[in-house]
This record gives sequence, C-alpha cells and structure tokens, in this order.
Amino acid sequence: MGYKSVTAEEAVKVIKSGDRIHLSSVAVTPHALIRAMVARGRNKEFTDVKIQHIHTEGPCPYADAEFEGIFQLESFFVGGNVRKATQAGYADYIPVFLSETQKLIRQGYLKVNVAMVQVSPPDKHGFVSLGTSVDASLAAIENADIVIAQVNKYVPRAWGDAMVSTKEIDIFVEHDEPLYIHHNAPLSDIEKAIGSNVAALVEDGACLQMGIGGIPNAVLAELGNHKDLGIHTEMFSDGLLPLIEKGVVTGKRKQIDKGKIVASFLMGSQALYDFIDDNPLVAMMDVAHTNGIHVIRKNHKVTAINSALSIDLTGQVCADSIGTTHYSGVGGQIDFIRGAGHSEGGKPIIAMPSVTSKGVSKITPTLMEGAGVVTTRSNMHWLVTEFGAVNLYGKTLQERSRLIISVAHPDHREMLDRAAFERFGPHYRYVPQVK
Repeated sequence: MGYKSVTAEEAVKVIKSGDRIHLSSVAVTPHALIRAMVARGRNKEFTDVKIQHIHTEGPCPYADAEFEGIFQLESFFVGGNVRKATQAGYADYIPVFLSETQKLIRQGYLKVNVAMVQVSPPDKHGFVSLGTSVDASLAAIENADIVIAQVNKYVPRAWGDAMVSTKEIDIFVEHDEPLYIHHNAPLSDIEKAIGSNVAALVEDGACLQMGIGGIPNAVLAELGNHKDLGIHTEMFSDGLLPLIEKGVVTGKRKQIDKGKIVASFLMGSQALYDFIDDNPLVAMMDVAHTNGIHVIRKNHKVTAINSALSIDLTGQVCADSIGTTHYSGVGGQIDFIRGAGHSEGGKPIIAMPSVTSKGVSKITPTLMEGAGVVTTRSNMHWLVTEFGAVNLYGKTLQERSRLIISVAHPDHREMLDRAAFERFGPHYRYVPQVK
C-alpha cells in the first residue's frame, strides 16, 4: 500500500473551530470525509468552520440551516444542491472569475487550513491523481496546513496537473464509492435549433470551449463533419466522446497543448470516466491554465460557447442571478469570452433559448433590477437563439437592438421594438442607405 490509512472519523479530528476547509469538486466530491465532518458538527465539536468549494454534486448537509454557526459555506459557484440554502442566506457565495479561484488561495486571500480531496490509489511511483477535477484543488493542496485524501479505486488516473505526489498528502482515508454519474436529458427541439445555429459558426480547426447540458450537447451533435477540432475548455462531458471516436477532434491545429484535450473538471457517465483513465490524450489542468485569458488566447479560432439567463437590448448578459435572487455564478464565462475575443479568429458566443420554459422572453428591454451583469456590452460578440445568430461586436446601441430583436421570439418582437423606440427616440428605425 505504501501509506498508512485511517478512518474518515479519525481523519477529520484535525478540524478545529475557525478553520477553512476546501473540498474537491463535482464528481470527486469527497463524501466520506464530508459525512464524518458533518457528524462532528452535529455533535457541536467545533464552531465557525468555513467550507470552500467550486461546485459539488450530491448531498451537502453543511449548508443546511441546522448548522448555522457551525458551518458557513463560501462557494465559488452556486450549484443546484446549495441554491436554496444560498438564496435563504444560510450559505454564501464569493463572486470570482473561475480562473482566479486558485489565486484567492495561492495569494492568501482565503487561507485554507484543511484540504479534503478525493484521489486515485497511488501508482508505483508514489503519485495519486485528482481524477475528474483539478480546478482550484491543486492550489488548496499546495497551500493547506493539512491535506486529507479519500483514496477511491473509482477515481480515474487522469494525467496533467491532476498528478500529485503522496508526499503532498498528510492523511489518507481508504474508502471506495462510485463517482457521481450525470445523465443527459433528451435534446429538445429548441436546443437542437440552437445547436445547429451555433455549429454553423464553428470552423474547421477551431478550438472549442463548452460546458455541460442540452445546448453544448446539441452543438456537439452537429459537428460530425467538421475537421481537426481542438478542445481547451474548463469542462466537458459525454457529448464529446463520439467526435473523438470519429476523428473529428484531433487537436492538430492547436498552438499550445497540441493534440491534447485540455480541461479542468468534467462530469458525465462511467464511459467518460473510463475514457480519461490513464489516457495521455487528456490533460486535466489547473484552472489557472484552462481559464487564464493569457493562455486561452494563444490558440487560434477559439470558439467559446456559454449560456445566459437573460440579455438586454444593448447586449448586457445576466448569467448568475434572477434579479437579486442568486442562481449560479460568474464561473468561466468571462475568462473564455475575453480569451476567445483575443484569439486570432476567435468567436465568443452566448447561446440561449429566446424564452423561458413558461414563454417569458429572455431578451428584455432592460435587465431585471438587481440582475448581475456577467458579460458586459463591450465584451459581447455573438448571440445565438433558436431563431438565428447575430454578431454585436462593433455595433452601435441601436444596431445591436435591431440585431438582438431579430433573434428574439416572434411573440415578443413588437414589445421589444417598442421599447427600443422609446429608449432611442424617433431616429431608432432610421437606417441610412449606402449610396
């Protein structure tokens, strides 16, 4: 075995009042350690313990109201499992670009006392892998006073920055449990239409960034005839696998990490986890590398596909809140909007349905009071809905309004047109003729 293992209950005894705990994220959320930590909290063995993570999957009891004064969540992204607690004020959120989550740790803005991560079993050289999530956890391991690792045979042995020496780990806990599995829902007609419109913007040799969900999967489903696509993204999921198998994704035309599929975290099926296991084609990297604008821009034709909750007639994009109600986070949207914007031939894209599931227009005259502007007007390039794609970059406010309205739902265009007229005055409709 090469190391001494203790129980999770024994390991978490190092946690003391006032500590900040970093948890590894998404599919490798260390639930065995969390359960043991929460049991100590329930017994009131400590108070004022801060919990830090990007986004976890599965139960997160430390965010429950019953632990007020015992645990305080400071998430870097508001996931579905902590959304209600955050909106109720029992959990909290730190607005930060995903690229800078590691900076907050490395530069001492957020002192990490205990890092609790999940890793693969050690190899013969004494290295474990962080598997499906490197993100800011590598920074936490490097800077924490104490590192506790849940060693789990189900964690894939991913390459890149995911490889960590056992010398960096203070306490080992052996506990095997399958990783969280994400199941993709069938694509809706709207998602398929958006996917088709986005795919039409993707050039051969482009370097893609996309997330998880219906729209990214719909885009990927339309790229089967493309050539030599590259991947440099914060995350990916199962939708990418068919393109890799078909030879569409080669990474041949990338300027950096040539031939490599680069990501910082991922989530999906067991097939996805099996794919990255011991696969030198996949580099799971620190979020400073995947999301650093100075890194992203080095590749050509970076095509960044992100979504939004709403957009106003001038191109202001809200992606983190519904009014003052916090819904998600800044994430990596601006990292990639800016990175793609600086890339030679790059295309920053915001892709979203024109209306909500209840038929309310997501394109609005103004953003809702309190809504968070994630992508500013000046950062905005391509907007894609099921009704088309328009490029707002370099356009005046009035030109933008006309373009944005053209991809709004037909049921709402008259309302939006009237709002634009009221905003910009009688010359709004005047378009000079080129002689």
